[in-house]
Amino acid sequence: MTTTYVQDYNAIVAVLEQYNEGGKQAKSEVMKPAFSEHATIFGINGEGNLSGGPIQGLFETIDTAFRPSPEAKAAIVRVDIVGTAASARIDTDDISGFRFTDFFNLLKVDGRWTVVSKIYHTHA
Repeated sequence: MTTTYVQDYNAIVAVLEQYNEGGKQAKSEVMKPAFSEHATIFGINGEGNLSGGPIQGLFETIDTAFRPSPEAKAAIVRVDIVGTAASARIDTDDISGFRFTDFFNLLKVDGRWTVVSKIYHTHA
């Protein structure tokens, strides 16, 4: 049977929900399976400079600086799929006291969707 965009969409949403749940629990081990081991994360820091690098930086931040946020609300605003490439946007409110907009790039590798990069904006 050939994979359809509905199946791909549902698989991508499942990956993104791993990310969301890991943030809510403040446990990187919950979100790690969503990411390629080669993934990156970038954003603009409080001084207006580019900040980021390997995804391990996100995992360390989640585990050390975030607190469980069961009240956090996340909305998958957009998923765009073309073949084995996809992008997605998630808006999250009240995750450890922050509000973020995250943009993800995903690739379907060996039949499995995985996040290969994340960029984010921290709202004031």
